[in-house]
Amino acid sequence: MKTRLSAKEKAPLISDILESLYPETPVPLDHKDPYTLLVAVLLSAQCTDVRVNLTTPALFALADNPFDMMHQDVLQVQEIIRPCGLSPRKSKAIVELSKMLVEKYDGVVPADFNKLEEFPGVGHKTASVVMAQAFGVPAFPVDTHIHRLAYRWTLSTGKSVEKTEKDLKRLFPKEKWNKLHLQIILFGREYCSARQHDPKQCPICSKFGRKSLFK
Repeated sequence: MKTRLSAKEKAPLISDILESLYPETPVPLDHKDPYTLLVAVLLSAQCTDVRVNLTTPALFALADNPFDMMHQDVLQVQEIIRPCGLSPRKSKAIVELSKMLVEKYDGVVPADFNKLEEFPGVGHKTASVVMAQAFGVPAFPVDTHIHRLAYRWTLSTGKSVEKTEKDLKRLFPKEKWNKLHLQIILFGREYCSARQHDPKQCPICSKFGRKSLFK
């Protein structure tokens, strides 16, 4: 093996490692349909999936569909989702997007990137997660963890999450995007954390990691 591989050469090798470690990739956020997934992903901004999964049962007991949620008091929703952080903004977005869903789409979450990004509280990453996990449409949602790992593995320059998304989409086959997104997240949690990370012990950084990691 060459000592220095290009990003294009590394990509399939990294993909093979991830596939061997995570042949199954369950969706980490508990949900029952596209609407509850949309709400869960919105709540996951700057919050762990574990915390979201502990919070959504109470929220969905109050309302688990846009028709019921649009009539809820924002302050009551805010109190329930407080553990997820940013609760004033998130609660308002949940109630408002529910109303918008009912008024514009008869309560059905649209399987369309542009339409999803029109909803309050829904950015490109959230829309990408919903498209990938609810509708199976190829997408490569890039959060801070994937952004960090792509830089560590020299698959991207790390200049922005937008650039990282473009680079990863260019390097990996479209049919693998949805699964790879989850595999990288799982790998980051288990082997390649932001802090106390030993690149020599990391199954990927030890082989393909950026040189600066080892200084």
